Amino acid sequence: MILLALNLIFAVHRPDSEKITAYECGFSAIPQTRSPFSIQFYVVAILFLVFDLELVLIYPFATTLYQVGSYGFWIVILFFSILTIGFVYEIGSGALKFTATAASKATASNNTKIIH
Repeated sequence: MILLALNLIFAVHRPDSEKITAYECGFSAIPQTRSPFSIQFYVVAILFLVFDLELVLIYPFATTLYQVGSYGFWIVILFFSILTIGFVYEIGSGALKFTATAASKATASNNTKIIH
């Protein structure tokens, strides 16, 4: 505390324009802050977490397979059924599609902006 106080009292304070400006992580300021970006990788990451947690939740059942009985078995079957329905819905809605059409649509929209 003493060294901090001595630094505040005796240190030379000469702020220049670079020290006063907001830190931008080394990048120049972007004119449009709300630029569009693809969230496909975030969706896949979230889906990976869901199905990774499935394995964590199923591990206790696998280790105590002979002690859970038929009630535990049917609970796990219900759990897998719900996950399967969710996975079929994801495939049906196209959440896992990584095609060139999405990239070509983005490129085409950028090209039309440049042409106009």
